[in-house]
Amino acid sequence: MTRKSWKFGALAGVAAAAVALGLAEVVAVVTGSRSAPLVAVGGVVVDHVPESLKQFAITLFGVHDKTALLVGTAILLGLFAAVIGALCVRWLWAGFAGIGVFAAVGVAAALTRPDAGPAAALPALLGAAAAGATLWLLVVGPLAPAEVTELVAPSVQEEEEALAGRRRFLRGGLLFIAGAVALGFAGRWLSTRRSVSTARAEVRLPAPATPAPEVPAGADLRLADLASYVTPNDAFYRIDTALVVPQVDPTDWTLRIHGRVRKELRLTYADLLARPMVERYVTLACVSNEVGGDLIGNARWLGVPLKQLLDEAQPLDGADQVVGRSADGWTCGTPTAVMRDGRDALLAVGMNGAPLPIEHGFPVRVVVPGLYGYVSATKWVVELELTSFADYDAYWVPRGWSAQGPIKTQSRIDTPRGRNGLRPGPVTVAGVAWAQHRGVAKVEVQVDEGLWQEARLASAVSDDTWVQWSWNWEATAGDHELRVRATDKTGATQTSQPADVVPDGATGYHSVAVTVG
Repeated sequence: MTRKSWKFGALAGVAAAAVALGLAEVVAVVTGSRSAPLVAVGGVVVDHVPESLKQFAITLFGVHDKTALLVGTAILLGLFAAVIGALCVRWLWAGFAGIGVFAAVGVAAALTRPDAGPAAALPALLGAAAAGATLWLLVVGPLAPAEVTELVAPSVQEEEEALAGRRRFLRGGLLFIAGAVALGFAGRWLSTRRSVSTARAEVRLPAPATPAPEVPAGADLRLADLASYVTPNDAFYRIDTALVVPQVDPTDWTLRIHGRVRKELRLTYADLLARPMVERYVTLACVSNEVGGDLIGNARWLGVPLKQLLDEAQPLDGADQVVGRSADGWTCGTPTAVMRDGRDALLAVGMNGAPLPIEHGFPVRVVVPGLYGYVSATKWVVELELTSFADYDAYWVPRGWSAQGPIKTQSRIDTPRGRNGLRPGPVTVAGVAWAQHRGVAKVEVQVDEGLWQEARLASAVSDDTWVQWSWNWEATAGDHELRVRATDKTGATQTSQPADVVPDGATGYHSVAVTVG
């Protein structure tokens, strides 16, 4: 086997894999986007990799963790395909065996996705068949270059024929890859065309029976690098397990409230919109947010109070957990008492004056002030089941996270940042602090292990949102470390003890090292 034939075989393998994935994307338009092999395998990875790796991915890639996973999976598949293509030059059976492994993994992954039927196996099976045909054409079929047949001591005529064969192979291989990429994008485009964007655009949200309070003057200090008091929809963080955003048509959406209740409820989207709506500002935070991180945002939510719905369902004694289920099968468990204690826990349909963005849970999601999202913020919600913490563990609990996750008092320095060039003299230090449903009473800043200095708090709509703060510092030349801490309205000051996000949220003081000169 010559070096050239090895390279050609590797290219043939990559071309075959590209054809498989491209065709599978088109088939998945019919069978469901989660049945596409790349997405299905990625979903299995998300469900089963160690939590330390998941947290590393979130820390490294932030809201782009899913894109990184899909790209990484595609790269690994390409390397695997190159290896089996190279082996196929010498042992044809090895290439088809590798394709069989690809098909088996893809089928198994697709069939384990929530609500998957037998048709979910089709993208991987048809993709594998197309890959096999492509590999045969490029390795032993009419497109195979002469090197693959291992010519020995070729004549001039044979060399010319080999050169023509290599050109034919390269044209064919590259054409297969280009066509597969186009096919894959076409599949994604068709999936987008089938999305619920049009249905969302036609939604007309009712006016709230109880509007949100006006944002007080001075709530937003409008400083460079300081997070705005209200987070725009397109800048709001997104962390979830959905590699493909669920597409839920509001005309087909229903919510079932059942389990340990006296009266089971079923609601359509029209039923929900016909109920009196309330509008509230609520800050949501992800439990994966590191100290000083940006996996947090504040928005104006429109929805129906969950307390009213649960009161209608009449939970039975011992039903201390409400399990929310998403359209893609994800679950989270929320304390029933929290949903009924009078806080603005909502079955939300609107965000900042518009229908929920599709990636943030359209048509309906859950919003609960004071709890991390993994135990409260069910997006694309289709079911609320009353049960108990003793009887059921939601998605993240068996994976090492606490069953209940109240948000911890935290604070963050947004400006100045470590890369800012500072000059001696007045410097405004500013950031945000939060203690949802308790409220922030005080924020203090420390410079170089000195005395803690109290910052000025901006206004806020309620205790359920974060608050901006600022402090005027007379900066002196040299290297300095700024630290911040917050005290909530119960009198508890956030702890200085550093802790990882697992199992129930990070702790510690946020600090920024700056150079003045």
